Amino acid sequence: MTPGSCSTGIHILLQELDILFECYPVNLLAGDHQQPEFLKMNPKATIPVLVRDDGSVLTEFQAIAWWLARQYPQSKLLPDNAEEEVKVLEVMSYVIGTIHMQGFARIFTTDKFTPNVSDHDWVKQQGRAIVNAGLAYIDGMLSGNVYVTDAFSIADAALFYVEFWADKTDFKLPEACMRHYHKMLDRPAVRQILAEEGYTVV
Repeated sequence: MTPGSCSTGIHILLQELDILFECYPVNLLAGDHQQPEFLKMNPKATIPVLVRDDGSVLTEFQAIAWWLARQYPQSKLLPDNAEEEVKVLEVMSYVIGTIHMQGFARIFTTDKFTPNVSDHDWVKQQGRAIVNAGLAYIDGMLSGNVYVTDAFSIADAALFYVEFWADKTDFKLPEACMRHYHKMLDRPAVRQILAEEGYTVV
């Protein structure tokens, strides 16, 4: 995991499960993810990475989150019915695939989208437009709900980390997203993980 990254969502889910686990920080800026030891574990050079008790490795947020929910059903990280479960998967996939990978990626890793420094501002503006549109869409999906469905789920952990990024990069969260963000900040597991990752929660 890397503090303040998408892996924060998985870190939160692990804390919500109330199980014993170990975290190993990966310094992306220092290139830890490109070191042979890490690449042997995950050739994709990405985070988060979950090493299970049998030594097998899971990568990708969606896969890890879904496995945790299925492996520990008592945690109720997924709804009991298929209709609500598919909504959770849809929202989680959209948050990660669009708001994160298309929007925030343009803001945080602009040089990967263009070799021309003169285009950087345009790429970042495009990223901000994608994030704003994505959050507006999620805001409509939340409607009157505090969480994505009636109760906390793996989708809420994904939504939280992009809301956290938005808050730290001067985006104005839409009303329902803001309500969701503050509800998440009130969860003991979220507060503990943010503190462990070096953030102050007011």
